[in-house]
Amino acid sequence: MVRICKKCGFQNQDDYDYCAKCGTPLVEGLKQKQVYVYHAKQQSEINRKAIILSYIVTIFLSWSGFVVSLFAKNSALATFTFFGFFMPFYLVQSKHPTIKRHGIIQMFISLVGVALSFYVMLR
Repeated sequence: MVRICKKCGFQNQDDYDYCAKCGTPLVEGLKQKQVYVYHAKQQSEINRKAIILSYIVTIFLSWSGFVVSLFAKNSALATFTFFGFFMPFYLVQSKHPTIKRHGIIQMFISLVGVALSFYVMLR
């Protein structure tokens, strides 16, 4: 059996004394308590700072081998640029279209960085 809130119409579990949506007492005689209702962010909102940070991490990891190879001749450190693919692979798997698009862009950035790193290393 469910308890339906008289104020908002939300269907609560039988053992709830207060509405899970608005905090109204579901049992007569209970005083209304001060209730904080937190609403989760909508799925369409994305954290812009996290996206910018993911670009920074991707560029640093995928292009670091290129920079190191320019300064240190005959260095095999360019192979570490493959770590630049971790962030884009993670973002491409997202169901959110904007995050997936940023993952594809970062994948291209990583591919160019890795290709340049190996070009400089093998020349």
